[in-house]
Amino acid sequence: MRLVSCLAIIDHATGDRWLIDATPDLPEQLRLLDSVASPRPAGAPVVSGIFLTHAHIGHYTGLAQLGREVIGTNGIPAFAMPRMGEFLRGSGPWSQLVKLENIDVRPLADNTAVGLGGGLSITPLLVPHRDEFSETVGFRIDGPTRSALFIPDIDKWSKWDRSLADELASVDVAYLDGTFFRDGEIPGRDMSLIPHPFVEETVALLRDLHLNERAKVRFIHLNHTNPLLWDDDARREIEALGFRVAEQGEIIQLGEADR
Repeated sequence: MRLVSCLAIIDHATGDRWLIDATPDLPEQLRLLDSVASPRPAGAPVVSGIFLTHAHIGHYTGLAQLGREVIGTNGIPAFAMPRMGEFLRGSGPWSQLVKLENIDVRPLADNTAVGLGGGLSITPLLVPHRDEFSETVGFRIDGPTRSALFIPDIDKWSKWDRSLADELASVDVAYLDGTFFRDGEIPGRDMSLIPHPFVEETVALLRDLHLNERAKVRFIHLNHTNPLLWDDDARREIEALGFRVAEQGEIIQLGEADR
């Protein structure tokens, strides 16, 4: 079963683990996390914190699993940009999580790193998106020797005030919005109303980069209509150019080799 896109950060030395986004698949993802992370110390929380990208349903609604009807957590740090934080505090049922102290909403600021200890840090990067209820951010994760970029949602790369090629050059792996493969993928809908960079557009933007740069890209956040999920020819097309589709459960070491 394919789960909704999210990312975990694990410090095997301390047992700390953090999530980027709380998806509707949070219970299954916590079980997956338990299978690959170091055992948690007795009495440790399910996660050390959650970093939220934005207020679209695939990215924060898993927070409901932390409430008293389910896990009943105590003070899990939920890191959020200003509008996202106000959304959680002011909108039910999320406000109940705050009131009952299941979560502790903590502030993020654009391009300002949050230290996680052990040589790890995470930095939110504002990106243009359909910001009905909150801002939208991607994250850069820096480890002792290697770095990763995680941008599951953005309208178009051309609308960003950063160069994707420059950002790609500064990291070792990049998980990028691959929601739709091409325009017209959803019959009967105006796809300009749900903007994302089509995989074809991202490939065209980056295809002249050195192969080593293209090989850093893993497409994520694939809609069920995206042929990369079920069409071997579509996947071979982008893999022939050096790009990849992220695999569920893949592990990137931020201090050693990948596996």
